[in-house]
Amino acid sequence: ADIAALRRLYGLDESIALQFVYYLEDLARGNFGTSISMRQDVMELVLGRLPVTVELCLVAMLVALALGGAMALAGAYWRGRAGEAAVDGAAGFVLAIPDFLWALLFILFVVVFALDGLPISGRIGHDVGFRGATGFLLIESLVRLRFDAFGSVLLHTVLPAIALALPLAAIIARVLKTSIAEAMTQDYILMARVKGFSRARIVCREALRNALVPTVTLTGVQFTFLVGGTVLVEKIFSYPGIGNMAIDAVINRDLPLIQGLVLTFAVLFIGVNLLVDMSYALLNPRMRHG
Repeated sequence: ADIAALRRLYGLDESIALQFVYYLEDLARGNFGTSISMRQDVMELVLGRLPVTVELCLVAMLVALALGGAMALAGAYWRGRAGEAAVDGAAGFVLAIPDFLWALLFILFVVVFALDGLPISGRIGHDVGFRGATGFLLIESLVRLRFDAFGSVLLHTVLPAIALALPLAAIIARVLKTSIAEAMTQDYILMARVKGFSRARIVCREALRNALVPTVTLTGVQFTFLVGGTVLVEKIFSYPGIGNMAIDAVINRDLPLIQGLVLTFAVLFIGVNLLVDMSYALLNPRMRHG
């Protein structure tokens, strides 16, 4: 009797085709169903955790762009010398270790060297007493001038963000360095040399500007993979984002929540790639006027 009641409750007594139609109708209304394990609306759960993961990924992306860009510029500047080999070797080493293993190594490093100032779990200190309205705690704490909360959130974000950023930084470094090397063979670079521009200016300004389009494409695609990479990293650091929630949903066999999270990842993937396509015109004037 209980099983029959559950089948009626979730519409499992209907035909597969009719169940799919009902499912599409619910999706159109923004109704992802109710979480079996948490007894809450799936949409509310996902929207509550999504800003946490997005903020973590944005910080990780900024770290990856800064580190990867610096490595690419250094490799391009020292092209054909020992410095380029050192940059390539460092990028290969960093890329060989996945993000979740970096996370475990960071935790081991903190525990072994007793670095109490770097938290290895959670998102904000329990003694801070700050609750945000949007979930973007770094931004909210700055806007509300709660620098104690900002510092706490930033410290909790450092290790997971760097763990996510390191493999991506190595990929960015390789692609951007190759793009700069191709740009250095163009006629306008020869003209810049004739004008007497320094090598640093040629690499960092003239060549870099035209080498950014492939890197932007890569960054957009990798951002979506970065969100997927948070699944293990968030669990390791007990970071309360959708990645952590996804593992809990799989462990608890919470099908409605799993479906909601998969759809969320799909929407993020489409949205980010759309933004990347729109950014081409800003970076390449030929596309804007074509």
